[in-house]
Amino acid sequence: MKKTMYAKFIGAYLIFAFFGFLIVATFVSTLISKQVVAREVDSLYREASGIADTYATDLYNSTTSLEQVKNEIDMVASYTFGTVQIINPSGLVVVDSSADVDVSNPVTIENFDLSGEGKTFYTTGDFFGTFGEEMLSVYAPITMNYKVQGYVVIHKSMKEMDVFASKLLNISYLTLAILFLLSMIILIFFTEIVYRPLKKITKATEQYASGNLHYQFQVDSTDEMGYLAASLSYMAGVLARGEDDQKRLVANVSHDFRSPLTSIKGYLEAMMDGTIPEELYPKYLGIVRDESDRLIKLTNNLLTLNNLNTEGMILDLTDFDINDVIRKTVATFEGTCRGKRISLNLVLTGEELKVRGDLGKIQQVLYNLLDNAIKFSNKDSVIKIETKEKHNKVFVSVKDNGIGIPKESLNQIWDRFYKTDLSRGKDKKGTGLGLSITREIIRAHGENINVISTEGEGTEFIFTIPLAEE
Repeated sequence: MKKTMYAKFIGAYLIFAFFGFLIVATFVSTLISKQVVAREVDSLYREASGIADTYATDLYNSTTSLEQVKNEIDMVASYTFGTVQIINPSGLVVVDSSADVDVSNPVTIENFDLSGEGKTFYTTGDFFGTFGEEMLSVYAPITMNYKVQGYVVIHKSMKEMDVFASKLLNISYLTLAILFLLSMIILIFFTEIVYRPLKKITKATEQYASGNLHYQFQVDSTDEMGYLAASLSYMAGVLARGEDDQKRLVANVSHDFRSPLTSIKGYLEAMMDGTIPEELYPKYLGIVRDESDRLIKLTNNLLTLNNLNTEGMILDLTDFDINDVIRKTVATFEGTCRGKRISLNLVLTGEELKVRGDLGKIQQVLYNLLDNAIKFSNKDSVIKIETKEKHNKVFVSVKDNGIGIPKESLNQIWDRFYKTDLSRGKDKKGTGLGLSITREIIRAHGENINVISTEGEGTEFIFTIPLAEE
């Protein structure tokens, strides 16, 4: 397309120009000639009719002399630039503006007959052999007592009309040439506004198709072409980020699977070759069990996240007491909190607070947030879980006084397998998928989750869930 579209446009432009001049040279030329002749016929016919109704009629009524009529038609001939004649039906030229009156040498036009011309009142040609060039002859009958007594004929050379028509045709050619030159502006606009941006877009699509999703291009336009370029660039950026995420996902999954598998294999080989004595088997089998649990947890989290990302996922929506779910979830962490001397402070709105959602998935959200809060909290600290009702929604907050999240990492904590540098030492068994799963669950409910954190002071996660309809 990029090699032929512009050539096609130029070809179409040239074809249009060719046919434009061809039409002017044929159709318009003929039309102009006919219009010039028609205008001249109309003008000359008015003059001929005027003479036929006045001087010529008076001549045939013998109320005026031949010399007086000759003077009148000479005047008409002078300003019409033609030749005026009064001719009898037999072809006898009574008066001729181009010759003196000579009744002794009458001139007769052979084969003269205007009765067959119908209603056109004009002829073109040599007028029955009278002239040596093509003439326009316009006539008006002289009638008396409902009988044609003769004709007033005004002859004018067709050359003059051809010259005038040629001038008009030249004006048409000039106008057409100017129009085509001006239309070059359209070609220039097409080149700058359509062709060049389209060429950039085509090149970009070729780069993206070849796998170079990081190819950058820019189209400086605010119209549909600019919007198309921006959309294409944005799409490529999204695909590039998806490709990068996929690579990072494979690398992280490989790393998180390899570490426990290496440990399991190492301890089992050590027990088999006798490096680890039999009395220590229970200890290392416990380690193997923990590493196996870690692999199971990682696999389950991956499956959960994949299901949550499936388009058209159906939630099991029910009305349930969010306060009761929080209490039950907190109860599962009592042993862990006791070991770290962490207190859980519940600030709940009312004894019962009904919400609408998927109970199991919301419970998983609370579990993930509490697990993170306990994991990154210092000993002898407090974790606060609070519910508030506002604008037909319940705001659930989980706030700790732990290590916090660095400011530059706040936008990345939702990424799969992401762990901040501060958390790596305390999250050795974590998969880095908990917050990703949490956000996907909240989004599936059509709600939002936000984080507020200060490094060294603590972190607060707040998510919303709609109130149940009464």
